[in-house]
Amino acid sequence: MTDRLHALPWWVRGSLAGLTGATASLGFAPVGWWPVLIGCVAAFSLLAITAPGWRQAALTGLCYGLGLYLIAIRWLSVIFTEAMLGLAGLEAVFLAGLALLLRLAGRSRYWPQLAAGCWVLTEYTFSNQPFGGFPWLRLGYTVIDSPLAGVLPLVGVPGATFAVALVAQLLAWTVLSAQGLRRRALGLGTAVVVLLSGTLGLLVPAGTETGTVSVGYVQGNAPGGGVYGLGAPRTLTRNHVAETERLAAKIAAGEVARPDFVVWPENGTDMDPFTDTLTNQLVKQAVAAVNVPILIGTITDGPGPNERQTAAIVWDPVTGAQARYDKRNLVPFGEWVPLRGLLEPLFPVVAYVGAQSIPGTGPGVLNVQLPDRTVAVGDLICYEVAYDATVHDTVLGGAQINVVQSSNAMYVGTTQVPQQFAITRTRAAELRRDVLVVTTTGTSGLIRPDGSVAFTLPEFQPASGVVELPLRSGLTPAVWLSGWLELGGSLITVAALALLVVRGRRREPVRQNGSDDPIQETP
Repeated sequence: MTDRLHALPWWVRGSLAGLTGATASLGFAPVGWWPVLIGCVAAFSLLAITAPGWRQAALTGLCYGLGLYLIAIRWLSVIFTEAMLGLAGLEAVFLAGLALLLRLAGRSRYWPQLAAGCWVLTEYTFSNQPFGGFPWLRLGYTVIDSPLAGVLPLVGVPGATFAVALVAQLLAWTVLSAQGLRRRALGLGTAVVVLLSGTLGLLVPAGTETGTVSVGYVQGNAPGGGVYGLGAPRTLTRNHVAETERLAAKIAAGEVARPDFVVWPENGTDMDPFTDTLTNQLVKQAVAAVNVPILIGTITDGPGPNERQTAAIVWDPVTGAQARYDKRNLVPFGEWVPLRGLLEPLFPVVAYVGAQSIPGTGPGVLNVQLPDRTVAVGDLICYEVAYDATVHDTVLGGAQINVVQSSNAMYVGTTQVPQQFAITRTRAAELRRDVLVVTTTGTSGLIRPDGSVAFTLPEFQPASGVVELPLRSGLTPAVWLSGWLELGGSLITVAALALLVVRGRRREPVRQNGSDDPIQETP
């Protein structure tokens, strides 16, 4: 098998890699076929490790990455097709680098473990670089409906990525192994054991309940679709005020319980309530209707000229604006434009992004003052659910409940919405906390601590209600361990790969004869 894979023409190898990457997109939401993804990761490794040269390995990774990203993030084209193509190309370069690492790892007799480490290293890199990274299509986000879901509260998303990749590498190892049926059975058996390791997560309980809080939610609806999906100025504000007043009417009629506070989504108001008089009046009107604090999502002007911030603000019916959190992880070319002074003259379309968003710095923990107590709300705003440290900071900062405010109006009807909801389900399982998701247009809903979905609201419809949420305390092992595991695993992988390079240089004549290379390849 190794010789036949090694002999593939470059164009066949590249075509197979592109097809494999495209098929791998089915492992992500909304399809979520995780076994298919594992098979595709295994096939990618087979193509990369058996490549006859470094150039073919890099081409393999590039084609795999393009096949994956051009399908899985095609939702970005509803904003800018150029941005989608550019981002897909950039991420494909990271996959080209991964293919080179996989080919190098194939020289080790422990290459399945080392190759899985290469996946963790690559995801660590593209999740942070460039421009803050794009950690959207990580393998760990695909496990929520698989037997590996249980590893999430133990080792977090990086550990889940390692587990998925290791299962795939073991499958690839059984294909390349020339040691007979026993060795292949060992590889398959080990893969099954890794898959079943997720049952260990059942030992991690949900956070300890310390009481409950009643939370209202409002999905005001928006026109939706593309750059102008938010509608004309103040459209979102008026929609959320109207639905909040409908919620107040249901409370008065006894249809739902009176909440302790209410949550609006990101962009629940689309203009600065501090500088726009009408928006200020509308927010006060909504707060007065329910007569409890509202956690509004808004856009504020500043801090500098032609700058803005995406903020979550607790607005009290008596004292007005109180606690505030500014979104930390911003979407490149969606909320801000890297190298704007250089790019905007060349690509005038980026001007549609508007004022440059400025990230916040502190953790997303907001104290909501109630008549009899203070509740610490852990808040994530939309895109932030993809960032481990930002997610973990909420519970490290003392959050008792967790909410996600999101504005997906531009992407309704695309795969972006279910992809983000799947990531949020992963976070609920990782933290072992309930997560209330409130969006402008959908998908809003409640996610349980095991990642299961309690309910969702229909898209493109205004809706509201009240839910009783448990106040929780305690941290899962993943919160304090996964970041160190990711960093440590990445460093160990780099050291092991460097050792292979050094050893390879010393033993080059031997390896060229094919006598000391586990997969019999010539570099």
